[in-house]
This record gives sequence, structure tokens and C-alpha cells, in this order.
Amino acid sequence: MNRKQFLTMTLAGGLACLSQPLLAQESEADEAAAEAEARAKAAGTKGKVLPRDPSKGAVTNLPIPRYVSLKGREGNARRGPGLTHQTDWVFKASGMPLRITAEFEHWRKIEDSEGLGGWVHYSLLSGVRSVLVVVDRAQFHDKPEIGAQVAFEAERNVIGKLLECTKDWCRVSTSGDKGWIQKTALWGVDPDEILN
Repeated sequence: MNRKQFLTMTLAGGLACLSQPLLAQESEADEAAAEAEARAKAAGTKGKVLPRDPSKGAVTNLPIPRYVSLKGREGNARRGPGLTHQTDWVFKASGMPLRITAEFEHWRKIEDSEGLGGWVHYSLLSGVRSVLVVVDRAQFHDKPEIGAQVAFEAERNVIGKLLECTKDWCRVSTSGDKGWIQKTALWGVDPDEILN
């Protein structure tokens, strides 16, 4: 075998190896397309392109934006959805409330109360809701009323677990204490959001 034959065989073998993963991806894509077509046919939408709801996540179909919390003690926020992207921020407060603004595969674009953030892997986030005190000195009451007795106070940037919300008040647990606080003193809950 001469050198030209050797190089030709080596190149052909390499291309064959490269094409196998591509064929597997094409096969998976064909199966996914067939499943989607079957679902569309069953739903009576075959042949119609249905627009994606921009208020829902492209991956989870959950509302966008929505609030979550940091699961562990640390989470890297990257410039793009992948480990190859540069880390811009490192969030270091366990339970910190964050807002998801976009989704891409296993990555979620998040921001904190100051609008800072980036892309984090979904495994670093929790659906457990938390809130951040955004006033200098917040008063937590026994009842959701202005005149109700003050149960305890908390300073700015204290994180608490969100328990429930009415139209104007939220019940929050922080450091073992529970109390009602006006929504305007918190970040991590929408003004019109009601939670039971």
C-alpha cells in the first residue's frame, strides 16, 4: 500500500466515524418530528405552525419571567448558556431569590434584585420561593394589617422563605420567625401575585 492509498483509506475511515454520530442525531430528530406530527394530528393541528407563547419558557413551558431561588451556597452566572462561556457573577447566598427571564436547553437566564445575572445551569436553581427585604428596616406583623402588632424586624437584604401572599401582603419566614410584611418592602414576588 502506498502513501496515497493509506491517506485515502484513513480519511474515508475518519469520515465514516464522524458520520455515525450525525446519523444518530438525524434519527433522533426524525423520531422527535414524527412524534410531534402524531401529537399535532391528534390535536387537529397537523400542517399548522403554531406560534410559541412568548410568556412561556421555550423548554419548560412555565411562565417567563418567574421567580426561583438559588439552591446551594454558590452559583456561577455566565455570559451565555454553556460551560465555555465566561463567568460574570458568582451568587453566594443560599436561598437568594432570582428571576428567570429566558430558557435554553438546561440553562436559565436569571437576574437578581439589581438586574445583574447571566446564564446558570438549571440544577443550581430551586422552585422554593424566597424574597429579599428591600427597605432599610422592615416590620413583620402578626396579621396582614398596618395596625397589627409587630412580630419582628429585619434589615435590608435579609432573605426569607415566602409562605403565602394576599393582594398587598406576604407571610414570610426568616431565621425561624414568621410574620406578614407589605409586598412593597420585598423583591421576589410580583405586585399582583397571590400565593396560598
